[in-house]
Amino acid sequence: MAGYLVTHRFIEMKQRGEKISMLTSYDFTTAGIVDGAGIDGILIGDSASNVMAGNATTLPITVDQMIYHAKSVVRGVKRALVVCDMPFGSYQVDRKEGVKNAIRMMKESGCDALKLEGGVEIIDTIKGILDAGIPVMGHLGLTPQSINKFGTYAVRAKDNAEAEKLMSDAKLLAETGCFGLVLEKVPAKLAAEVTKEIPIATIGIGAGNGTDGQVLVVDDMLGMSNGFNPKFLRRYADLHTIMTDAIGQYITDVKDSSFPSVEESY
Repeated sequence: MAGYLVTHRFIEMKQRGEKISMLTSYDFTTAGIVDGAGIDGILIGDSASNVMAGNATTLPITVDQMIYHAKSVVRGVKRALVVCDMPFGSYQVDRKEGVKNAIRMMKESGCDALKLEGGVEIIDTIKGILDAGIPVMGHLGLTPQSINKFGTYAVRAKDNAEAEKLMSDAKLLAETGCFGLVLEKVPAKLAAEVTKEIPIATIGIGAGNGTDGQVLVVDDMLGMSNGFNPKFLRRYADLHTIMTDAIGQYITDVKDSSFPSVEESY
């Protein structure tokens, strides 16, 4: 019931017309800063595979690794809703394995909800996870765990057939009991239509401003990453330059013996 009450906040915000802010976090320190700033939701994304481990895709990250990141984040959060991605291979095999992994992730991480990619193809597993008392957020549009199937990170659902399937899947996820839905890299018009058609909260990333909220990878929006410049990304800081300059100054101070000073010594 506690998890339901927490996740129901997103639906209540949608009903009030209040936009929902989400960012990713993968560690205790960052999560504490993001939560303290007043964010509504924190996603422990399987993007940790790229951001934290340097992998080319999200596919290699494991359940154990996601639990590690999620536990670290949960320790740093006092108020935001915390959602954790189920990684590739942890729920696609069958319902039984998906439910087993979901229960383990919730028990060991302490997060509020889990996020799964896909629609009708995984609906039986989603039902099982919901039946186990675990809140679920869906994810449609560009689904990075299916990169080898699609072969590209291009915008999804541009043609009528795919757009109709996305709408059908969104309605199915809502009817099944998901509390929210991430829409990634889909046309803004379609995302707005989906948002109007379903009663649960939609969170966009590269899906225009007609969704109920937005999510970005925190390292990207803070400008820590270099060379990743999708159209949907707005950088709110340039931490890459700030950190590089600070580290450079530290190196200089060490080399010329000005650090530590007398005041910084015991």
